[in-house]
Amino acid sequence: MSRICQIEIDDSGLPTPTPEIEQERKVAVFDLLEDNSFALAARDGASAPDGPFVMHLSIRDRRLVIALNDEGGGALGEFILSLGPFRQVVKDYYQICGSYFDAVKRLPPSQIEAIDMARRGIHNEGARILQERLEGKADMDIDTARRLFTLVCVLHYGG
Repeated sequence: MSRICQIEIDDSGLPTPTPEIEQERKVAVFDLLEDNSFALAARDGASAPDGPFVMHLSIRDRRLVIALNDEGGGALGEFILSLGPFRQVVKDYYQICGSYFDAVKRLPPSQIEAIDMARRGIHNEGARILQERLEGKADMDIDTARRLFTLVCVLHYGG
């Protein structure tokens, strides 16, 4: 399977993220570029480009835009996804992340672990929704979907 070699996030016009959100973003981008599995699906009998891909993420007209280029800058296409299916899971994710960040400061490890398990569950749900929304367009493994979902959350935060 092919991969994403570069990721660009257009957060112009969005509120400045909190330090915690900015840290989540940096970790997600780093982890994504270190290890990911992403391929375009073949369409209309034509073979799909192999990649590696440069991915551009943005919010435009209240929609998630995933634009893909090849390494030379040639446009390969874009996916425009409604944010509606993500709204509740993003809201839940931010709520549980807030609880987690607070818990780390004041609760014992056993309680932090319980909150973290809930956070991972919501994160997995967001990744699953992303995979479903891109079904037939792009294929990715669950770890790649999880990291991309984190970036969707960062964009959705202000979108």
